[in-house]
Amino acid sequence: RTGVPTGVSGGTAAPADHCYAGPEDVACDVCTGRKLKAIKSCVVCLISYCEKHIQLHLESPAFEKHKLVAPSKKLQENICSRHDEVMKIFCRTDQQSICYLCLMDEHKGHETVPAAAERTEKQKELEVRRLNIQQRIQEREKDVKLLQQEVEAINGSADKAVEDSEKMFTELIRLLQKRSSDVKQQVRSQQETEVSRVKELQEKLEQEIAELKRKDGELEQLSHTEDHNQFLHNYPSLSALSESTHSSSINIRPLSYFEDVTAAVSVTRDKLQDILRDKWTNISLTVTEVDVLLSPPQPEPKTRAGFLKYSRELTLDPNTAHLNVVLFEGNRKAKAIKKQQSYSDHPDRFTKWYQVLSRESLTGRCYWEVEWRGRETDIAVSYKDINRLRTTFGYNDISWAVRCDRNGYEFWHNKVQTVLSGPRSSRVGVYLDHRAGILSFYSVSKNMTLLHRIQTTFTQPLYAGFLFSEGDTLLFAYLGLQLGPILPAQVHDTKLKIGP
Repeated sequence: RTGVPTGVSGGTAAPADHCYAGPEDVACDVCTGRKLKAIKSCVVCLISYCEKHIQLHLESPAFEKHKLVAPSKKLQENICSRHDEVMKIFCRTDQQSICYLCLMDEHKGHETVPAAAERTEKQKELEVRRLNIQQRIQEREKDVKLLQQEVEAINGSADKAVEDSEKMFTELIRLLQKRSSDVKQQVRSQQETEVSRVKELQEKLEQEIAELKRKDGELEQLSHTEDHNQFLHNYPSLSALSESTHSSSINIRPLSYFEDVTAAVSVTRDKLQDILRDKWTNISLTVTEVDVLLSPPQPEPKTRAGFLKYSRELTLDPNTAHLNVVLFEGNRKAKAIKKQQSYSDHPDRFTKWYQVLSRESLTGRCYWEVEWRGRETDIAVSYKDINRLRTTFGYNDISWAVRCDRNGYEFWHNKVQTVLSGPRSSRVGVYLDHRAGILSFYSVSKNMTLLHRIQTTFTQPLYAGFLFSEGDTLLFAYLGLQLGPILPAQVHDTKLKIGP
């Protein structure tokens, strides 16, 4: 310990150099000459003592009530600068320490207590504050632990998803490669059969006139063409022969077997692409929803220019269109007519009401505009699995629709009607923030007027949907091009003008 050791001879040994006070240390106020480090300060005496000179405070009963604290250079701050007395009183009125003489002077009549009593009160407050801080520390440490567990869970889940998806895609690729090999083998086998047949015919046709010999030479040359597509492309024209005069009446017909194979593979490819596109939207949406802490939703734009930053170029899906809904202009325009169309059978087709869905799914932040004409048109958004046989947009809990007619607007959801107010216009804008669950409909003219906004939770990708009365027409606005003037809603023609 730091002390004044006694030598063997009984004399007092000189203190070691590290016992003397340095510039940063509190020096003993009693030491003379080179001062030792203080080990305690007395707040009553306002003096700091080294280990040697503190003994009197520790041993004499006269100092029992003196309070010893860690060495401090700020003991003089306990002396009243005005009266040169120890400040043992606290003025609650002025929130400062004072001496007893201050009570007779500028602090007369103030609420005062002994400094020790005020310390006791403040100590209780301090303990309460410390307890609150410690509780918050525990809560935050618990949150940090939970977040760390969440990170580990996310990493584990992501690793497993990547591993599993790679396996499944590998299986899918292997299956496609197997089907490709099967098709190739079948085509080659059929090719060998057909080539053999053609060569046999060639031997018989060698007896024909010079023109047939020339054509026969071309066919032989074609039979050695290694490019299958070039072979298939040129073969029909070269095999178109005039009536044979041969006694066996041999006729050569163009082959169509391989074209059928190509068409069949093309249909399979298109179906697979459709499946991958639709399912990939669901996969992408699922991946974006694993966030632990969601950022606050972005504010909705205030101007049409702001909305157009999120514009989506949409088309209508012919596989969903009712037989009385005709699509044209690149599937951007639709009209309900009396004559049924010759659409092929499809499970996605609406069969009761004149309805159609967009081909593109909608997630994230999207905006699109629709020009409409006619008696009554519903402009809606819906999940893809809406019932195609019995229900209309807005009459269930998975679709939301604004009905536009001569009298104004109505909003429909889950069979509940809400009458809307707003300027009638031939154009309606729709804004979707899928993640924030915000869906807004606007009347678009010189200004944008909010018709209706909902706040909900979307659990699937959405699709733009429309319901017509006979003769109604709509058009997805070409947001990238200049459109014609926006007409008031009471003008009901069936022609839509594109361009100025």
